[in-house]
Amino acid sequence: MSRLKQVYNWFESRLQLEGPVKEAALHPVPRNTASWWYVFGSAAMTLLFLQIATGILLAIIYVPSGSEAWQTLNELNNQLHLGWFLRAMHGWGSNFMVAVVLIHMAQVFLFGAYKYPRELTWVLGVFLLLMTLGMAFTGQVLRFDQDAYWGLGIGASIMSRVPVIGGSLVHLLLGGPIIAGATLSRFFALHVFVIPGAMLLFTGLHVWMVLKLGINEWPMPGRIVRRETYLQEYNELTHKDGVPFVPDALWKDLFFSAAILAAVALCALVFGPYGPGGQPDPTIIQTSPKPDFFFLWLFAVLSYLPPEMETPFVLIAPAIGILVLLALPFVAGVGEKSWHRRPVAVLVLVTVAVSWGIFTHLGVHTPWSPIMNAWSGDPVPEKLVHSETPLERQGAVVFQAKQCRNCHSIGGEGGQRGPALDDVATRLTEDQLIRQVLQGGGNMPAYGKNLSPPEVTALVQFLETLKPAGRPAAVNAAQQAQAQLGR
Repeated sequence: MSRLKQVYNWFESRLQLEGPVKEAALHPVPRNTASWWYVFGSAAMTLLFLQIATGILLAIIYVPSGSEAWQTLNELNNQLHLGWFLRAMHGWGSNFMVAVVLIHMAQVFLFGAYKYPRELTWVLGVFLLLMTLGMAFTGQVLRFDQDAYWGLGIGASIMSRVPVIGGSLVHLLLGGPIIAGATLSRFFALHVFVIPGAMLLFTGLHVWMVLKLGINEWPMPGRIVRRETYLQEYNELTHKDGVPFVPDALWKDLFFSAAILAAVALCALVFGPYGPGGQPDPTIIQTSPKPDFFFLWLFAVLSYLPPEMETPFVLIAPAIGILVLLALPFVAGVGEKSWHRRPVAVLVLVTVAVSWGIFTHLGVHTPWSPIMNAWSGDPVPEKLVHSETPLERQGAVVFQAKQCRNCHSIGGEGGQRGPALDDVATRLTEDQLIRQVLQGGGNMPAYGKNLSPPEVTALVQFLETLKPAGRPAAVNAAQQAQAQLGR
């Protein structure tokens, strides 16, 4: 022990950390703040460290290249020992982090913790929320599957609508005029270096200000925040009815953070990693890309808006929302904190939460992507197989046996998750049909491992018969032009 004490003294004499650490650990906080309502900030910081740790391990394997990104994720999922679990921990950690940060912001708003003298603490929290969402979006892009490819295309289309500088912003975002390897390199740098670095800096400032200004007291009705007297009243409260942060408040933070990590690990074990889905293919345009869960509300809102309202909404609404959040502590920085005497604040919070829940539900189950409830037991309409060849009829059998009718309708019967197939042969060439069946894309999973080559051939032959009478089949424009030149 004496040897350890000597080593400790050697480091302490040079670093001199004992005093600041003790001051931070033992600083008094109001007794009522040692509560389960105050654990979300620590949990968010724990999840940030989890994301950084798992992200570093993933970055060792991941190759931000248009030709290799998708393949490296599949190697992690299927070849590297526990690679799938590492990806799952990172993906579910992102989901939990977004959820915990949102809950923490709602709790701070409800408790009036943005009021004097914690205005800057709230502003830093708003930027941390935006960076958390930015981490989530850039992480989805790095999956570089069909959803990520077309989702990024939609995002670039939205950004291009910014007046004057829209084109330059798109070029800066994509690293060129198209989505390619340079795009992944830029998103990789944002996801691994820029945003995490900024989040660590802002988190450090956020914690520093919490230590210096104190944890917001429990919002008691009638306890009014006044700039002239608040600091004196708060200091008196911590002296009369205060407890040291360690251990009275810390043990709840540690317990809740451990529970959150356990929940992330459980979801990773049970549900596995996110994707990647079908390999990105710009030639497959019959796709319906969807964002990850926490952006589904925006997806639904944009889907329901009239076309003429879409551009004003995406350019104006987010800017107004961010400005309102940033201005809140400066406009309403004094007065009551208790939610019992702030009915407008409670109504706003409930309205936002209910609206978010409704639009998220609509984003999952909407007319363009409803609950998959069609019954595949109905036979393929006789008229579609009456005069077909044996191979095409065999394809109809494959179509039936693999329950394709759960997602696709023929003759008005079947599911609506995917597009109706009555005219699919006029939209996709044979090569495109084969690629779609094998690799999937959009909402459609890849069936390359579930179908034998003869089954794929038969199925595609059947699909090529699905076109209205008198309508020509889809052709490859490039091949058609070469054939004409060859003449």
